[in-house]
Amino acid sequence: MGDDGTGAAAAERIEEFRRELIGYCYRMLGSYVEAEDAVQETMVRAWRSIDRFEGRSALRSWVYRIAGNVCLDALASGRRRALPMDLSGPSEGGTPPAPVEESALWVEPCPGGDPETAAATGESVRLAFVAALQHLPPRQRATLILRDVLGFSAQEVADLHGSTVASANSALQRARATLAVRRGATDAQAGRPYDDRVRRVLAERYAAAFSRHDMEELNMLLHVDATLCLPPYAKWMRGVPDIRAWLTGPAIGCRGSRLVPTTANGSPAFGQYRPQPDGGTGYVPWALQVVEFSGDRISGITAFRDTDRLFPLFGLPDRLGEDVRLGVPR
Repeated sequence: MGDDGTGAAAAERIEEFRRELIGYCYRMLGSYVEAEDAVQETMVRAWRSIDRFEGRSALRSWVYRIAGNVCLDALASGRRRALPMDLSGPSEGGTPPAPVEESALWVEPCPGGDPETAAATGESVRLAFVAALQHLPPRQRATLILRDVLGFSAQEVADLHGSTVASANSALQRARATLAVRRGATDAQAGRPYDDRVRRVLAERYAAAFSRHDMEELNMLLHVDATLCLPPYAKWMRGVPDIRAWLTGPAIGCRGSRLVPTTANGSPAFGQYRPQPDGGTGYVPWALQVVEFSGDRISGITAFRDTDRLFPLFGLPDRLGEDVRLGVPR
């Protein structure tokens, strides 16, 4: 009965996989909340069937087989999550967005950076990478994550999916080819190894410049092909001129915002708080900004407006007082 000889010991070990399973299910589903639910369902199924675990495979592989089935069930509807750039081309920065895209399922940010694998696979939790994964058929998606992110062997993946090694390798090659098409040159460049000290300095400079509404400093920090997207709106922009037109036009109300630092998808992120719209004191939640980098420039900003749900998830306060100093130059 399992590696340790008892169902009870195996049941205790199952819980040790929870954190890495959330990372796997998040990449599969594109939603952190759904990933937590999927992992909880995986745990329940594993606990209920632990007496039938015969030890012919590693306990980790057995649990991942259950998690994979849970995710495939969740993906059976065929609806996939996306970012605004998956739905349409870029738009002009000086124009307001169309009404909220109610029919879209958006890729959502993940708190933190999946520290179990971040050192070796930092790119694999990036928002753009998770969004690109959603274009793969579910089983190809699972194969690529298991092989390229989590380090499973071709034989282990074949056993998990009840297929042959040749079939598992073929699925991996097709998934890699599709992903290569989805990811542009800028995105590939953004995934290269980075100097974390440089990234921290850039993030601090960005927060200070955004709070001051300093367009000249922002111009220096942004990559020439930087993107800004605004879920739940389908609107997104590419390039410094359009981002500047947005911030000085429709988004002029962001002037004077305060940015509270956090981390999402292994990247710097900020809770953005705008001044009270009625002229009162303090600041109110406006967006969760996830900032991504290419070398020594910012390559992408995704501003998620669902603050009621996201701010508690990221441990951000529901308002800021007028004396706040976070996210502004010292």
